[in-house]
Order: sequence, then structure tokens, then C-alpha cells
Amino acid sequence: MARPRLLPDNFTLALVATVTVASLLPCQGTVAVAFGWITNLAIGLLFFLHGAKLSRQAIIAGATHWRLHLLVFASTFILFPILGLVLKPLLSPLVTPDLYLGMLYLCALPATVQSSIAFTSLARGNIPAAVCSASASSLIGIFLTPLLVQLLLGVHGDTGVSTLDAIGKITLQLLVPFIAGQVLRRAIGDWVDRHKPVLRYVDQGSILLVVYTAFSAAVIQGLWHQVPVSALAGLVVACCLLLSIALFATTQLSRRLGFDKADEITIVFCGSKKSLATGVPMAQVLFASGSIGVILLPLMLFHQIQLMVCAVLAQRYAQRQNRQATAQTAQSR
Repeated sequence: MARPRLLPDNFTLALVATVTVASLLPCQGTVAVAFGWITNLAIGLLFFLHGAKLSRQAIIAGATHWRLHLLVFASTFILFPILGLVLKPLLSPLVTPDLYLGMLYLCALPATVQSSIAFTSLARGNIPAAVCSASASSLIGIFLTPLLVQLLLGVHGDTGVSTLDAIGKITLQLLVPFIAGQVLRRAIGDWVDRHKPVLRYVDQGSILLVVYTAFSAAVIQGLWHQVPVSALAGLVVACCLLLSIALFATTQLSRRLGFDKADEITIVFCGSKKSLATGVPMAQVLFASGSIGVILLPLMLFHQIQLMVCAVLAQRYAQRQNRQATAQTAQSR
């Protein structure tokens, strides 16, 4: 039986199911701690396998792709803050003043690392460049985001502990497994190349785990009760508009600047996302405890929307790449 054309792909359906389960049965307490550990292990395994898969030459090429990294950083730390200020007259009437402060805080954050690389992998983009760009964005953001927050919101804070914790987390969770995979590439690289579907399942599984744990935490913190329904609806519109502009801008800029399709995919997925993992600990330092929940609500909602939208976008990129590969194979025959 043929699959209905209007039916989303299995991964998108899995994402919808994951969000539904997290809304109805959010993990909490010891279960949440266990899921957190499982998620971290899955992400570590993902980067270990990517480290074992990528050749040293590919990593060096990704790290030295300065034009791509410059465009990603400009989107993350220049385009987003400008959009936050320029769109204020249009979007602030849709939400409460505190929620729009959260929107400005969202615009100052670095790019997310795990999902950016996972979606780039699913879409068959430039993975080495994504690893370097997303990781560098997160590390630079640890220092740059507090300065942007101070400029956008006038908030001051001591970020010393948060900075050290974030650097340690990024190093242990991402760089150490990646380096370990590189070290063991000679021993397991051929096995990884022969079992590429395993890497795909790890990609998708890690994203589903991040969605479930992040959305569970948001639901438990009162995602559906902290603001009026009208303000929540307005916040959804504001987040969707912000993401749409970022996706459109990164796509068009990458094409006009002459990047190939693999680089375009990396720029789109690394330059349009914001990090929940970095945003939460920073908010605990930069804002008063009573206002953290509302400040973080736009980030939590934007995080879920970007995962859902980018999952669909990654599948479309992958399908387009498959069609092109099939056409090239047919022509060569």
C-alpha cells in the first residue's frame, strides 16, 4: 500500500508523538534524572560515532571553512539581536512585556550544538563544518551572550560559574567523545562506514530524547499555565515569525554568496537555532529567580518549534539529495 502523500514522514510523526507524551506524561524526579543521563549518553555516542566516521582531512577542511563560520556567527550574534529590536513594535503587542524580554534574551543566545549537528547529518550537509561551527558558537556565546543581554535588556550579572560549567559540559559531552572517536577511527572506522544506518538511528534517537526531556521540563515548570492563552498564542506567532525570517535569511545569504548545497544546509541549521542548554544556566545568573520562568518561556517554546520545523526541513533536504543522487546514477549508466 502506497504511503499517502500528505502523511508526514515517520520521524516527524515520532516528534509529534514525543511532544504529546511529554505534555501528558512529563518525566520528573528520579525519572527525569535518568532520562537526562540517557540523553547525555546518546549525545556522547552520537559525537563519538561522528568522530570515528569523519576523516582527519574532512575535519581540517571543516575547521578552516572561515566564510561559512563567519556567516553562522553573524546570523547568531548579529542578525537575531537586530531582529529582536526591529520586530519589537510588531510583536510586543502580542505578548506581555516580560515575555518580550524573554524574546530579546532568546535573540542573544548562541546556537544549539547537538540538534544543529544532528539535523545537518540527517539532511546530508557539511558535518565537519557543522561540528566546528556549532561548538565554536556555543563556546563564544558563553562570553558574548552576557554582553548582548546587557546591551539588549540592561541586565548585569556575574557569569563566572556559569561560564566554567558550560565550558566543562560542552567539553565533556561533545569534544571528548568526538576526539575519542577520532583516536579510535583506525580501529572502528571501517565498521562505522559499513553500518551507516546505526548512525542515523543515533541521530534521530538523540533528537527525540532531547525533545522529550526539554519539553517535560517546560511542562513541569508550568509551560501551559504561566501566561494567558492569548499571550501564549501571540508568543507562538512571534517565535514562528522569528524562526521563519532566520531560516529565509540564512538560506538566501548562503545561496547568494555561492555556497554549495552541503554548506547551505550547515549554515541554515547552525545559524537559525538557539541553545536551551546554554540559555537556562545563564538565565539563573543573569535574572532574578522570580522572573526566570517567564523569561525562559519564549526560549523553551522556540526550542520546540525549531526542532519540529527543522526536522521537516532536514527530511526535505535529504529527499532532495536522494533524488539528485538517483538522477546522477541513472545518467552515468
